[in-house]
This record gives sequence, C-alpha cells and structure tokens, in this order.
Amino acid sequence: MKKTISVTPIKTKIFHRGDDIYTFLKESLSGENLEGRVIAITSKIISLAEKMTISKSEISKNKLVKAESDKYIGPGGFGAELTIKHGILIPSAGIDESNAEENGYILYPKNPYESAHKIWKFLREEFKLKNCAVILTDSHTMPLRRGVMGISLAHWGFKATRSLIGHPDIFGRELKFTHVDVVDSLASMAVFIMGEADDCTPLALILGADLEYSEKTSSEEIKIEPENDLYFPLLKNFI
Repeated sequence: MKKTISVTPIKTKIFHRGDDIYTFLKESLSGENLEGRVIAITSKIISLAEKMTISKSEISKNKLVKAESDKYIGPGGFGAELTIKHGILIPSAGIDESNAEENGYILYPKNPYESAHKIWKFLREEFKLKNCAVILTDSHTMPLRRGVMGISLAHWGFKATRSLIGHPDIFGRELKFTHVDVVDSLASMAVFIMGEADDCTPLALILGADLEYSEKTSSEEIKIEPENDLYFPLLKNFI
C-alpha cells in the first residue's frame, strides 16, 4: 500500500507579543479537521505569547547569546555563535531577529515541552479530539549543507522516534542500529511548507503520518547526550 503524507499551511493574522496563544489557535483552526493530524506550530509565536523577547537596546547580542545558552561553545561563521540550547546544537541559542517587532530579539520559549503539552491538552479539549499531535518547529542548519530546514524544538502526543533494530533490510539482513527520527522529519516538511519570510503561515496540518500516539511525552525520546553522539569526537574539545 502506498503511503501519502500531505501538509497544509494555515494562513493567519499576524501574531503580536503578548497575544493569547489559545485564542489564536481556536480562531485559526476553527473549521479544520484536526482528528489524526499533526499540528505544527512555529516556536516563534509561542515565544511571543510568553513575551520571550528583549530590545536590542538593552543588551548586546553576544552577551544575550551567552546568557541564553545552556552551553556556549564559541564563535561560528558569518557572525553566528555556536551553542547548545534545550539539548540542540544551534547557532546563537536559537535567538532570532527576523519577524521581530520593535527592533528586538525573539528568544526560545522558556520550557518548550511544557508549552507543547499545554497546547496539546487545549486542542484535545477544545476540538474534542481523540488522536492529535503537536510539534513546535524552528529552522536549523545542517553542517556542510547550504540553507535551512525544519527541526522540532518540542513535541507532544506521539512517539518521536521509531526503532528499526531487528527489522530486516531488503536482503533479509537484520538492522543493528537504525532509528527513524520521526518528529524532525515531520518538522522539516512542515517548515518547508510554512515558509521563512513574509508567508504569515505559522501553522500547518500534517495528514497521513504513521504515528504511535501517546499521552506521555518527553524530550528524552529524542535527545542524545553529547558523549553518546556520533559527532562527539568533533565536539569534545568544546563542551
């Protein structure tokens, strides 16, 4: 059987700092069929709802990056700084200057998984859903690749990875290590459709993803400690 996944962007009004995220979601998603869908939400509107912004006049970018980083690694290319934030190797602690009003910086949400859980609970109750899933997305870069792609900052309502260990390949050989990163694969599709500029589509609905729904979710499903990571030999002198 062929598997088909579709992603539908949701165009909305502009979300401003301090706007209520739940009212915004209710208004933006009313009339949409959400049962069995993944609701992708750009993490920037979560940050704006939580007032996680700061004026450029209050602090220098370098000081802000160091303050926001869970681990500051050092200067990167093109004026960026390499950091770890919320378990992700990300430039400048995820701080964004695009789509920020009043000449400010937009920071990451304070606790992305807590935010994702609250939104998931709200959507289930508000729209009377049995199965739904939430992903908070952001843009990220991949080493040795040009351009940005989507990544999950947090998720709720489904298993983030799928183990293929013990499954046969096409020649019957048993797979020894392979896991599928389900959540980032979906986030990448959603961010591609949602756009990066003036699209004004901070939401997207993903239909057709073969998910294992779950009411319990944790960042531990997807996070790897640096010393257990494939790229640790490149990072060990910095973290």
